[in-house]
Amino acid sequence: MLQFSANLSLLFTEYPLIERFALARQHGFDAIEIQFPYELPIEVIRKELNQYQLKLVLINVPAGDLMQGGYGITCVPGKEPAFRHAVLDALAYAAELDVPTVNLLAGRQPPDVDLLPCLQTLAANVRLACELFSLQGITPVIEAINGHDMPGFMIQTIDQAQELREAVQHDALGLQFDCYHVAMTGDPVLTTLQQNLPHIAHIQFADWPGRHEPGTGLMDFSGIFRFLETSDYAGYCGAEYRPSQVTSQTLGWMHAWKG
Repeated sequence: MLQFSANLSLLFTEYPLIERFALARQHGFDAIEIQFPYELPIEVIRKELNQYQLKLVLINVPAGDLMQGGYGITCVPGKEPAFRHAVLDALAYAAELDVPTVNLLAGRQPPDVDLLPCLQTLAANVRLACELFSLQGITPVIEAINGHDMPGFMIQTIDQAQELREAVQHDALGLQFDCYHVAMTGDPVLTTLQQNLPHIAHIQFADWPGRHEPGTGLMDFSGIFRFLETSDYAGYCGAEYRPSQVTSQTLGWMHAWKG
């Protein structure tokens, strides 16, 4: 059976984050993910999870200035102390809230730094994160983000993500597979998913083009979900789309699939 999670960073944004936990449960989700939960204290999140019987299944490591158009901290030489501090922040949240999976964002190559030092820094930082998270039984993942939505991102394709896994050489490291980002690179989503499934620890989805809810674009979600339902994949499928209207009016895909 497929396990769906609501990404509260993109869904139900008509309301403050603190109110989105209740809305996720009200609309049929029993699991959630939050890109950056750090605006809320751990104890506040724990209370919401307990009150609404939700599981927090994914968070991101803090990414510095990446989401504001900067280079981030993961691949930038000289920012290793900031990255370690970010990993420890994420580790505290994940350990206290029983979050099974934590995403590492590779960041952008600064224009004044050569590619090789950035790749070496990226691999070393991800290896450090793997060592720290694995001690707590938490799975670290890396995500490919297409270069149109995030120009200059270091890891834009699943092939590049696999190359990073090989460079890191740590058994704990998995892939976060985002169907939308894969489609944006031009790779066939279902085939790429099938080829990389053994290394995938978390899946996210949005329709393509547009990054809205399933049914608004061209992606074959019936084929994707049908394959996952009959596969050995045991992780979550995170709804990380930008609703084309009020979120509660965009959940027909979930109700149709769950029957």
